[in-house]
Amino acid sequence: MPGTLAGMIDIDRYRIRPGTTVSLADHDPRDRRGFAGTKAEGKALLARQSERLDDLQEHLYADGRRRVLLVLQAMDTAGKDSTIRHVFGSVDPIGVRVAAFGKPTERELGHDYLWRVHPHVPGDGEIVIFNRSHYEDVLVVRVRSLVPEERWRRRYDHINDFERLLADEGTTIVKCFLHVSREEQAERLQERIDRPEKRWKFRRGDLEERALWPEYMAAYEDAITRTSTAHAPWYVVPADRKWYRNLVVSEILARTIAELPLTWPTPEPGIEDIVVT
Repeated sequence: MPGTLAGMIDIDRYRIRPGTTVSLADHDPRDRRGFAGTKAEGKALLARQSERLDDLQEHLYADGRRRVLLVLQAMDTAGKDSTIRHVFGSVDPIGVRVAAFGKPTERELGHDYLWRVHPHVPGDGEIVIFNRSHYEDVLVVRVRSLVPEERWRRRYDHINDFERLLADEGTTIVKCFLHVSREEQAERLQERIDRPEKRWKFRRGDLEERALWPEYMAAYEDAITRTSTAHAPWYVVPADRKWYRNLVVSEILARTIAELPLTWPTPEPGIEDIVVT
C-alpha cells in the first residue's frame, strides 16, 4: 500500500517467539536497523501511518465482530502516554478506549488480581489500550515482594489462560514492552526536575524504583519469556528514540489489524441508485 510503513520497518525483529528466553541486554533501546530515514522523515511517515490506522479502525468498528487489545508496559519515562497520543492522535475516538491501571484500590485488593482487568477488555469493534496492565502483578508485585514468590510465580499460567480466553472469544492481543535504557531514563527524569512545567510529574519515589532497575529487568525478562505466545505475542520496542518508538508501535498495530479477516457490513438494499438532491 503506497504511503505506508510496510516493508520499511521490520517489526518481526522485535517480536518474541514463543519459547524464546529473553535477555533484554540483547535488545538495543536505540535500535533502528532497517529504517534508513531521518527523524523528520520518520515523523512524516507516522502522520501517514496514522491516516492508515484511522481507516483500519473504521473497518474494525464497522465489521463489529472482532476486538483488538494493545498492552503497553514499560519502565517510567519510556513513554506510554506519549506513544498513545502520537499513535492514536488521528484515529476517530469512537471505538477506541484507554484503560490505565495504577495502584489497586482497597476494593480491588479484595478480589483476585484479574478482577479489575476483565471489565476493561475490548468489546466487538473496539480497540482498547492498556496503559500498564495485569502484568503489574508479576512485575511490581514481584520486585516489591507484595505477595509470596510461590503466589506470583503461579500468575504466569493464569495470565496465559486469561489471554487464551480472550483470544478464543475473538480478541486479537498485541503486547509491547517499550524498552528504554537506564541512561535515557536518567536524562528524562532530570528533564522533569529541570523544567518547571514538567516538575509535577516527578516524585522522589521515582528514584526508589530506579534503584531497583536490575530487579525490574529480571522481572520483565521472565514475564516476557513466560507469556509471549502465538495468540498474544510480546514485542520489545526500542524506546530511546521517541519518534522511532512511535513508528514501530504504529506499524505493529496497523499490520495486526490489516491481517484480520474484516468485511464491510451489508448496506441497505436498493440504495445504490439513490441521487441526493
